[in-house]
Amino acid sequence: MLQVLREPKLDAAVSALDVIFKITSQAMNEFFFILLLSIFLFTSIKANKYTIHPIISTNPMNAEDLNELSQAVAKLENPSLAAKLTNLVGKPIEAGFDKLPASLNQNLQKITEKALTASMRSALFTMKDEPGAAKSNRLHTLGAAVSGGIGGAFGMSALAIELPISTTIIMRSIADVARSEDEPIFKIETRLACMEVFALGSPISEEDDAVESGYYVMRGLLAQSMSAAAHHIASKGLASEGSPALVKMINMIAQRFSIQVSEKLAAQALPIIGAAGGALINTVFIHHFQEIAHGHFTVRRLERKYGARAVSDAYHDLLRA
Repeated sequence: MLQVLREPKLDAAVSALDVIFKITSQAMNEFFFILLLSIFLFTSIKANKYTIHPIISTNPMNAEDLNELSQAVAKLENPSLAAKLTNLVGKPIEAGFDKLPASLNQNLQKITEKALTASMRSALFTMKDEPGAAKSNRLHTLGAAVSGGIGGAFGMSALAIELPISTTIIMRSIADVARSEDEPIFKIETRLACMEVFALGSPISEEDDAVESGYYVMRGLLAQSMSAAAHHIASKGLASEGSPALVKMINMIAQRFSIQVSEKLAAQALPIIGAAGGALINTVFIHHFQEIAHGHFTVRRLERKYGARAVSDAYHDLLRA
């Protein structure tokens, strides 16, 4: 009878010991595993075979650069020359379009293309390649005002002469801004980036989504033709005539630039003060492109510092804010 009573107690004790043994074994296995892993990591790091990389912030830009990018976004995404000219003349410039000659639309694209071509070839003469040099906006603004005054005095008949002069002065001013943002102005890429500014001066479309960057859309549209033009200039220079790559690039930029030229001409056609009015309008005209250039080359400087993707992401974040 005693033997029968002891067996259940013995079985229970054995079962308890078995459970304790299993738990202890598992704990010891985990302990030794962690110990061995720690020894491996320690020896690997000591031997420089295993590197722990720091976590990189998704927004690496410092506060000062982010503020500069914010100012660039404001300039590049709100580039309405028409609004600036309307503020100058005190009335909507749309009324001036009715006063323009009917033949102007047919010739404006060609005149604009010639003006851009001339400015690309001659604007940088006498300029020094000194990245980081202070810009001289006032001097170029004065030159544009003088040429605008001449154009205002002689009317539309002087357009074919006045526009290449004004465009070349504006191109010099754009290159001056580029140089102040540490760009080597005689580098082909920089020269083409200066030309790019003429296409960035007006919105892509009034119906554009507010979160879609017109600036980056236009850069994307121009990228292929500018790359081909850069390759051509690198191999044959600017002297060769009729290069398909250069013609295509100039044509694309002229399509955008001619919109702003027509707005300028519409403002000049309104009954304001003749030559003085032309000078004032050209002052607004060059200041408009100086602002676009400052935004454009700020973005390019930040791209060189942080990379194009990081700047694009930050740009669009600011645009959506």
